[in-house]
Amino acid sequence: MKSLMIVGAGLAGWTTAREFRRLDSSTPITLVTADSGDFYAKPSLSNAFAQGKLPAQLVSTPAAKMAETLKVTLLPRTRVTAIHPSARTVDTSAGVMAYSNLVLATGAQPITFPMSGNAAHRVLSVNSLEDFVQLHAQLQPSDIPSDNRRRHVLIMGAGLIGCEFANDMAQAGYRVSVVDPGARVLAALLPDSASAALQVALERLGVRFYLGNTVRSVDFAALDPDGQQPMEVSLAGGERIVVTCVLSAIGLRPDVSLAKAAGLLVERGITVDWRLQTSAQHIYALGDGAQYASATSKLSAHGATLPYVMPIMAAARALAANLTGTATQLVFPLMPVSVKTPALPLVVAAPQAGLEGSWALAKTETGDDEADIWHWTDAAGRTRGFVLAGAQTAQRQQQSKQLTP
Repeated sequence: MKSLMIVGAGLAGWTTAREFRRLDSSTPITLVTADSGDFYAKPSLSNAFAQGKLPAQLVSTPAAKMAETLKVTLLPRTRVTAIHPSARTVDTSAGVMAYSNLVLATGAQPITFPMSGNAAHRVLSVNSLEDFVQLHAQLQPSDIPSDNRRRHVLIMGAGLIGCEFANDMAQAGYRVSVVDPGARVLAALLPDSASAALQVALERLGVRFYLGNTVRSVDFAALDPDGQQPMEVSLAGGERIVVTCVLSAIGLRPDVSLAKAAGLLVERGITVDWRLQTSAQHIYALGDGAQYASATSKLSAHGATLPYVMPIMAAARALAANLTGTATQLVFPLMPVSVKTPALPLVVAAPQAGLEGSWALAKTETGDDEADIWHWTDAAGRTRGFVLAGAQTAQRQQQSKQLTP
């Protein structure tokens, strides 16, 4: 009997199951996941403190309800250890299982690097709800009265996730320091002046930046008055900062370990064609772990990774159609990204990876600079990307219409 197996219960995995069920109500679906399988919005992890939400409140639909609604056989707390493409089986912690079609929705893993110090193991990364539970426990221990002002968070990384967490925690009343080896915040997405504006907005919330700097070591410090164990972080610039928590937000790397071990073609991510199929028949991939041929890039003939929500939704719809017999090429629409920094709201439509061009403030019809709107133009003078800040984020649709495909 034909069957579909999905590995991973994040947004990519569950959305694939939902889109497949809209087209096929009878083919058995097995979803295997190393976690509980509860459904939640991953972007909500970086704005939960300001909203006062507990980890359990971030779950929008429990795993059992998801499985019942979509008629899915869910295998939670189950790890896939190997894939055998020729036999069309997978090895799992629950035994060997067969599939007709296999979907890899394995996501990405936090980038880490070795650190010295006797408290280096206490450094956290937040890439899942279970990670957020640990962060919440460090910052709001149940046996200590809540007083956020007495707790200091050091964030490693001033990229998208680092800035979102900095805004969220500062807004919630925590003291926040951000360390980054670069010269400015959110440098991968923003032009210089927009980056400077975001830094100023976060500093007004009390965030302190240590740019051009790195963490050297993390050691335990003397117990605080509450009997809690703080940490002393030593920076390469010589600064020493006593903190409650260290959060690493230095980026994510596609999780390609299973695919690579199975002999699938892997570059930055698991490479997939226009139909989401990998280099092996009957095996597909999407989400943060996939490298889409549909996402054209000047850097690779195999396309690019797209680590955001909207690409997952588009990919899941196309994949479901292909899995149910309707040949469908994945075509990504324009997908501007909203950065969750209420101190300075931002919408970014990034240019194609590897394309040559530059950022500049947009011009009005009279030729004056347009405040808080930046355009990215290529060598031919065509607008290929934009950044909107503050009130100008309301122009998202209008600016999208001006972009050259």
